[in-house]
Amino acid sequence: MFRLLASFTFVLAVVVGPVQAGDITGHYLESRTCDVWTGPCFANAEMNLGGKQALLAWKVDKGTLDQVRLDGLSVVAVIAASDTLGQKQNGIVRSVLIVDSKADTAQRAALIQLAKNQGGELVRNVVGVESAAVDFTMCECDGQGCARLKAGSAKLETRCLDDKHDRVCGNEAAFYPPLAKNVKAKPVIAVEHGYNGKAFNETWKETDRRGAYVGSFEIR
Repeated sequence: MFRLLASFTFVLAVVVGPVQAGDITGHYLESRTCDVWTGPCFANAEMNLGGKQALLAWKVDKGTLDQVRLDGLSVVAVIAASDTLGQKQNGIVRSVLIVDSKADTAQRAALIQLAKNQGGELVRNVVGVESAAVDFTMCECDGQGCARLKAGSAKLETRCLDDKHDRVCGNEAAFYPPLAKNVKAKPVIAVEHGYNGKAFNETWKETDRRGAYVGSFEIR
């Protein structure tokens, strides 16, 4: 396992204008380079050492943004921060957006806007926008926590939490909430996740049990 703990993680300054959204529903997926379902002492031990990188992914089932229909399209934000995500940031947070290559020009702009709106401050400083085929699959399993994402240089696979084998201290809880807005998600385990693009001049790959969320998002 290679774990990058250097500050790189989840930019052009972009002004986000008013957005007119119809009802939008879809799937949400997130991973970080720290545990999110963990005990307080373990989380505090990682603070500002890990958790500076993240992947956020949205797949629209149905809906429109600025009168542009986005059914079936996805967008991914790769986040690189100076401090552990979910904590106060003392430096610039940079992001790269990976937009579904199936999107036309109007849909591409709307997906970028969607990611910026839902990612908030974490997606304010975008250093690059890429177009790539996105495979965002929710897999069938009893715990409904299994998912797979492949989008350009970003990759993520999750599995359900095992309440017996994934416990370490017995005080585990969802220590860090999801990073995006309008999300209903539960903590799961990232079997593998990483990013090997060139936008940050750095890469990371993790194959250990790390923090992730699987769920849905809804904008009304």
